[in-house]
Amino acid sequence: MQIGRIVDFGRIATARLRAWLLRGLGCSGLHKGLVGAGVRVDYPHGVSIGSRTQLESDVWLKLVDSKARLEVGQYGFIGRGVEIDVSKQVSIGDHVLIAPGVFITDHTHNIKSGILIDAQGCASAPVCIADDVWVGARVVILPGVNIGRGAVIGAGAVVTRDVAENSVVAGVPARVLRKRV
Repeated sequence: MQIGRIVDFGRIATARLRAWLLRGLGCSGLHKGLVGAGVRVDYPHGVSIGSRTQLESDVWLKLVDSKARLEVGQYGFIGRGVEIDVSKQVSIGDHVLIAPGVFITDHTHNIKSGILIDAQGCASAPVCIADDVWVGARVVILPGVNIGRGAVIGAGAVVTRDVAENSVVAGVPARVLRKRV
């Protein structure tokens, strides 16, 4: 029986980086550079990810154009199958847990009959997720939503409106269940 095991985080990070390179990082490119024993990833222009934030191997970061901005704070976790689709700005605070299968977007198409879809464009509104937020699995966060500090979003919720600080929300559309103490 093995009591303790030494883990080579450099090899784990290298394997994760190779998986990213094979799968791609949405519409953006991903460049690698090795620094010491660990791996440093140079994200595309407009993407800022804080230190000690862990992204699983198949997180998709999609930047619609060169003006799109994605900011992720420190000490966070973004699970497998998360898709973050950015047209304007998405900001995620420190100590945020985003469970697998979450979809976050800051834009939507204004579909009107009689006009070609390409000519309609899209409406954008920034998404802001404050510090210490937990987002459950398979949640959808739509444009213009501000999620307050310490909020908990239940699994399978569709967040269409702002979420107050320290509140627990769930459902489709998401509604407040109670306030956290």
